[in-house]
Amino acid sequence: MKIHQQLFPNYYRDSVALMQLSAKIAQYEGVIAASAQMATAANIQLLLDTKLLDKSIEAKPNDLLVIIQADNSEIATNASIYMKSLLDENKVTQQGGISRCQAHSITMGIEMLPTANLALISTPGDFAGAEALKALKQGLNVMIFSDNVPLEQEIMLKQYAQKQNLLVMGPDCGTAIIQGVPLAFANSVKRGDIGVIGASGTGIQQVTCLIDQLGFGISHAIGTGGRDLSEEVGGITMLSALKLLENDPATKLIVLISKPPAQSVARKLVLAAQSINKPVVINFLGADTSLEPDLSKSTNNITWANTLESAAHLAVSLLPNTSQNTSLILNSAAQRKLISQSMFADKVKSLVDTQINIRALYTGGTFCYEAQILLFDHLLNIKETDLSSNLDNCYSNTPIKLTNKSFKKLDNVWQSSGHSIIDLGDDDFTRGKAHPMIDPSTRNERLLQEAHDPSTAIILLDLVLGYGAHENPALSLVATIKQARDIAKMAGRSLIFVGFICGTQSDPQNYQTQESLLEEAGVILAGSNAHAIEIAATIFKLINQNNKEL
Repeated sequence: MKIHQQLFPNYYRDSVALMQLSAKIAQYEGVIAASAQMATAANIQLLLDTKLLDKSIEAKPNDLLVIIQADNSEIATNASIYMKSLLDENKVTQQGGISRCQAHSITMGIEMLPTANLALISTPGDFAGAEALKALKQGLNVMIFSDNVPLEQEIMLKQYAQKQNLLVMGPDCGTAIIQGVPLAFANSVKRGDIGVIGASGTGIQQVTCLIDQLGFGISHAIGTGGRDLSEEVGGITMLSALKLLENDPATKLIVLISKPPAQSVARKLVLAAQSINKPVVINFLGADTSLEPDLSKSTNNITWANTLESAAHLAVSLLPNTSQNTSLILNSAAQRKLISQSMFADKVKSLVDTQINIRALYTGGTFCYEAQILLFDHLLNIKETDLSSNLDNCYSNTPIKLTNKSFKKLDNVWQSSGHSIIDLGDDDFTRGKAHPMIDPSTRNERLLQEAHDPSTAIILLDLVLGYGAHENPALSLVATIKQARDIAKMAGRSLIFVGFICGTQSDPQNYQTQESLLEEAGVILAGSNAHAIEIAATIFKLINQNNKEL
């Protein structure tokens, strides 16, 4: 094995571009692992921790460090040449024979685009706050894609922006759609009347995609960053975004999405939403309803949703002056009720008696969170048998902590136990590697591991499309599913795959193309994450009954 290391002085690239670069190099034949990162002290330490570096190096934060681990030195050298060609591809673009250079500062960017009103910050977290402040002081709204920005900087930036009537999306804001333009990890959706504000990237993606699939559209989708609804930050961005969408004539209805906010922040948000003259759908995933303000008054304009799917459906059904909405949603609900055990009886019969567990392998963190809530509710309704202490058998690498709903932390995140709901985008799995939405190798490896486990019955999967995501995620996944089926077959077992696609027909990967590939591979496809959990729980109930009869 050979490790090739190369440093490019003053060669800055943003984190999305570097994740995509790492993923492409990793696909080069003979390459075992690849990492392209800015040479900050934190990133160098990360590479040391993951053994991709054997000793520290002298470098500046604006230097690009590329490390390639390959079968031999020849492959490492060739992969390095390939990597350099990828770097040079986007260095200068040609338009009409005129070279256009990239802006090297916010001031230079404003000179090139004087009408711009938004800056997207994607630098190492140590420097993101300073760059965001520069943008704010020049009158720009800011989207901070970067993570690892200190909390005190986030609070300072958002308080400053609030005074200037500007907006700070983030830090760690991975998704937004502004005036129809997708930013970072977002989907190509129809323009329309529904505004979305979310503290969750994949939550925003799920809701906006489902609205698009129902034939409706999005005015804006504003991300806040995951800490915005904490006690410390106080929901500054969500409150500011709510005010912006209230005054936006293109927005007729607003959807709020997040994991449970701090209690005081939830109350502020609800009171602010009640004061506006537009319908508001709120989905605080898994929130304790006893902590919500009294919403029993008939004068309020708020409707509560308990899943991302229901948030999208309610938003469409509550749009003012749209007569077709009610029948559309009722028809959709009727289709959902068609799920029955008889649909999956033959698949369950092909399992053996050791196969009793659900293994969910998510690339989207909010999907993992929602899955834990919903699966726990379903298991509450299934009588326990000797083969599975259902409620004591639920694990995750990112367990939820909710009233009467608690998954347990896996002792070893690299090894599933019982019903395991895994967020493969968590830091444990992305240190030194690209996010699994970009590089599917981490999930592919874990999927094969689950196939070797004699207790695995159902494998649950998400597939996220859109800008920034892998160019053809279904193709890679289908090849791995075939390998997994072969592994199980050799052991005299079979596997049941349940999945859903978060995307639209207009996405670069094309929803229908991805759907066809998965269906041909025998994946049971659901319309949403909530729907997929319902299917998986229905199949598990049938497994439970069959084993009880035995």
